[in-house]
Amino acid sequence: MSDNTFGRLIRLTTFGESHGEALGGVVDGFPSGVAIDMDFIRFRMARRRPGSTSLGTKRSESDDVEILSGVYNGMTTGAPIGFIIRNTSQHSSDYDDIADKFRPGHADYTYQMKYGIRDPRGGGRSSGRETSCRVFGGALCELLLRKEGISVGAGVVAVGKAKASGYEWNPPFPPPLYAPSCIEYGAMEDEIRRAQSESDSVGGIVECRVTGMVAGLGEPAAGKLDADLAGAIMSIGAVKGIEFGSGFEAASRRGSENNDQMRMEEGRPVFLSNNAGGILGGISNGNDIIMRIAVKPTPSIAIEQKTVNAAMENTEIIVRGRHDPCIAIRAVPVVEAMTALVLADHLCIARAYAG
Repeated sequence: MSDNTFGRLIRLTTFGESHGEALGGVVDGFPSGVAIDMDFIRFRMARRRPGSTSLGTKRSESDDVEILSGVYNGMTTGAPIGFIIRNTSQHSSDYDDIADKFRPGHADYTYQMKYGIRDPRGGGRSSGRETSCRVFGGALCELLLRKEGISVGAGVVAVGKAKASGYEWNPPFPPPLYAPSCIEYGAMEDEIRRAQSESDSVGGIVECRVTGMVAGLGEPAAGKLDADLAGAIMSIGAVKGIEFGSGFEAASRRGSENNDQMRMEEGRPVFLSNNAGGILGGISNGNDIIMRIAVKPTPSIAIEQKTVNAAMENTEIIVRGRHDPCIAIRAVPVVEAMTALVLADHLCIARAYAG
């Protein structure tokens, strides 16, 4: 048994594997009367799809989405929105010679221990390809959020030891890096190309900001907005850490430095800083939500590594095939999607409480 559903009122359930016939899912509980902007959905899907950037995998998928239900005359009906995304570019033979070996950094070993069986082709269900379903669900939720003036944007702000500085926040950021313009842009690209040329990979940091936020989303104990966002973001396979606002830097500050002081301006309270990252006590305060997400290096690398096989014998492995030298790039639209899913869900919860 496994849990494949995200959300409480708006629920996204996904299915499918990296090298199966298709992936897909159902978005249930989605409000009626939301206009479906297919151009926007295709744009979001294109940013995540394999082959979308020159700095990514050479696998190329169109990631065309077929909506099966829940939409009539371009509007959501309130019924479950079923959808499917066909796989068209599987090279399953790339995994034939390592099918009985556990790839370091992957979920191969833990899947085998949990289920007693696993799909070795591209990682099966644990593959990042599963996130295509999340991006579709997130795109739907972004359509709902933008009716309320809420916008979600993310970008790469660090690759390896190269960190962006002095950038303006004006997403969506263009390929190949999906990063804001900065003097370190070339250095970040160089980190990726250097790792790729050495058959290796490199990690990165994705920043996500939510603008146009309203105050009052989230709960004071179970159901804190930052806790739900953290859980959703950490469910992305390559993510290893997340911070809000000043994040870990807050641990080295005094309260007088880290508190967001308030004043009245033009008849409303405003915060003089945003070290809280837009959330206080688990509830949005109306400021921009600001998160930074640590994405590990892609574990599939064509360098010999030590591992064990299914017979629990020592062996070595080289993972060949088509892989991203820096998965942080294609994590950008997935971070946006999971953020939108949580916010849309909390927006509906708040409306339900309000009656």
